[in-house]
Amino acid sequence: MAYGAFSFMYGYPFKGISLKLTREFLGQNGLQYDEGIQFTVNLYDHDGEIIATGSLESNVIKCVAISEEYQGEGLSASVMTHLMTYALQKGLDHLFIFTKPENKALFSGLGFYPVAATREAVLMENVRDGLQNYLKSLPRPEGITDVGAIVVNCNPFTNGHLYLIEKAASACQWLHIFVLAEDKSVFRAEVRHRLVREGVSHIKNVTVHSTSDYLISSATFPSYFIKERADADKINCTLDLAMFRDHFARELGIRKRFVGTEPLCPVTAAYNSQMKEFFKGSGIEIIEVPRVTSGGEAISASRVRRLMAAGDYEGLKSLVPPVTYSYITSEEGRKLAETLRNNYLISPGLKPGA
Repeated sequence: MAYGAFSFMYGYPFKGISLKLTREFLGQNGLQYDEGIQFTVNLYDHDGEIIATGSLESNVIKCVAISEEYQGEGLSASVMTHLMTYALQKGLDHLFIFTKPENKALFSGLGFYPVAATREAVLMENVRDGLQNYLKSLPRPEGITDVGAIVVNCNPFTNGHLYLIEKAASACQWLHIFVLAEDKSVFRAEVRHRLVREGVSHIKNVTVHSTSDYLISSATFPSYFIKERADADKINCTLDLAMFRDHFARELGIRKRFVGTEPLCPVTAAYNSQMKEFFKGSGIEIIEVPRVTSGGEAISASRVRRLMAAGDYEGLKSLVPPVTYSYITSEEGRKLAETLRNNYLISPGLKPGA
């Protein structure tokens, strides 16, 4: 059918009936709408029925579906063109797509290159050798073989994180600290990275890195095409772990990965459990460090955010390093506390930034 017979509609994102119909179309094609979507393009036939769709969340393309009747008509390229044009208008030129392995050839033909893959999912980007170039840019010491790593969010940087890092640094010759770069936490990525960098400046055998877009957090996990959420969690973890094992560890010679024990968050606990299984036989040792406590309660970033919302600055002193306390009590930090306080008032059970 000629393209002239198709019409387009944009959602920023869609709401109401348009959102309902988009959800239904995705469901008919075995996909699930992602609540974090910011932009959607739908293609319609002459009867006003959706025949293709695709969406964007930040620089991640997702929820691309073509009606079976119209597959092979070039609609995937048309949808991708609209999404990539919108992304470029927003200043996003480095794009990723999570998809099923059977779609790898399709998106390769549209200018995307595989980054990491499992049997269930593949991560692709529109920059050739983007991951390799990023890894080559990471500073690392020479002549050291006992190398460890920690991957943290630090929302914000607490004494618990500091304890974990100090213990890890004492257990290897060099420690790489990867701070998640995704800017969807309560504390901005730039702030989190700075607090960690300044907070560990007294430790001489560490390097602090931003993860760029390559170590995946829960905010952009590609669960939209997985029908069962339990399976989605497993696939997400596996893809992330494959990225670390096959690329980060290999490039930097990492042989130890340190994690804190997780008594509070079931998702993180499950992730750590899967990590142990996934890394068996890989030459990477998983070392768990017991969670440090204060006042009989585990120190956690969520506990810090609760005290911020309550305005309990005295209670915060024993939970965070001086660099974090200085930021929290600054004008910017107090504005952030007010935002947290408002979130709790709107939804008392909410864990801000969780």
